[in-house]
Amino acid sequence: MAKVLRVEGGTPLTGEIYVRGAKNLVSKAMVAAFLGETPSTLRNVPLIRDVDVVADLLRLHGVEVDYNDEAGELNFDTRHVEAAHVSDVHAYVGTSRIPILLCGPMLHRLGEAFIPDLGGCKIGDRPVDFHRRIWEQFGATVHADKVSESTYIKAPPGGLVGTKIALEYPSVGATEQTLLCAVRANGKTELVNAAIEPEIMDLIAVLQKMGAIISVDADRIIRIEGVDHLVGFDHWALPDRIEAASWASAALATHGDIYVGGARQPDMMTFLNAFRKAGGAFDIKDEGIRFYHPGGELSSIHLETDVHPGFMTDWQQPLVVALTQAKGHSVIHETVYENRLGFTDALNQMGADIQLYRDCLGGLDCRFGQRNYYHSAIVSGPTPLKGTDFEVPDLRGGFSYLIAALAAEGVSNVRGIDIINRGYEHFMAKLDRLGARVQKQGTR
Repeated sequence: MAKVLRVEGGTPLTGEIYVRGAKNLVSKAMVAAFLGETPSTLRNVPLIRDVDVVADLLRLHGVEVDYNDEAGELNFDTRHVEAAHVSDVHAYVGTSRIPILLCGPMLHRLGEAFIPDLGGCKIGDRPVDFHRRIWEQFGATVHADKVSESTYIKAPPGGLVGTKIALEYPSVGATEQTLLCAVRANGKTELVNAAIEPEIMDLIAVLQKMGAIISVDADRIIRIEGVDHLVGFDHWALPDRIEAASWASAALATHGDIYVGGARQPDMMTFLNAFRKAGGAFDIKDEGIRFYHPGGELSSIHLETDVHPGFMTDWQQPLVVALTQAKGHSVIHETVYENRLGFTDALNQMGADIQLYRDCLGGLDCRFGQRNYYHSAIVSGPTPLKGTDFEVPDLRGGFSYLIAALAAEGVSNVRGIDIINRGYEHFMAKLDRLGARVQKQGTR
């Protein structure tokens, strides 16, 4: 039975919801727990599919994982880790990219690692090559099996060795991989041009609690002194700024009023600026942020995504839906993922006026210039949206489609909604709490 969500749009979303820990931190902190030789506890954990996948992968490697949904608490016992069976790990092909980040901890605890072909959202190129170069710089040997499309990694005798790594681009994944490899490597590691997103800083906080020695210097330089042993941690995960911004965009697109408990101003300042420029309003409280449409016309804006502290690429898609209702021409320049604007085809089918361009429509340096990627857009509005039927393409694009369906006049049938469960906890219950007219249906 395929799941379809029937959405009757045109109703403002109003009410209160709460967001728990960030998907982009929680899954990485779970991986970090594998490094600890004593039990760990992670708090403020959302019940999302990615948490289930990582928990299952850890269990395959001998970790005892216990999850209390009501408390949002994960407990890990990593005292008896072991190598998983290759066939068991293969069962997770296409479900997550987390196995690649588990390699560093596995090399330290077990001396070897194995990962299947990687899945994830189809938003752009996320090659294994740069991870391979990182492992090799730490002294590991890497063998790619083209028949099984799998990768095998083996630590050198005596363990990984500290090194200097300079990233061509401040990649979040490469930064996480380097941190997880370096914390128990022999000697010192210097990472140049590192990502410094809030989730990275929270991961560093987790590792420091475990006994790691990490300093973050100016100009995106992170220095790590390897240690012999790491212990468990007790950590409260920072809230999910992507989910918070998604609900904020839903409030703006539907002329609604949503209080997002758990949302924090320091993590969202760049988004808040764009939200206000577009005509949205917000009230910042100690325990959350109220986002609402204040009435009147929305304004077109010029938006460029960038690594932190720039405008986060995951914020772009939901906000673009709201910008279809803004007066004038909004200019979007996506500089992080080359295919992230592909979701706009469905918006055009609903009545939006969005033109894609290969040119860089912005002032930021961009890796995609002269490479024929449609990575810029002009959104002309306001344009009424009409309900339609569509398939969810990826996690963030899928939630953006859902926002469009909620803002549109008429009925939309949304297929593939299970993808949204990867990163949005209890999203159906939250929609119900906000007064959305939605109904889950099954079809053959």
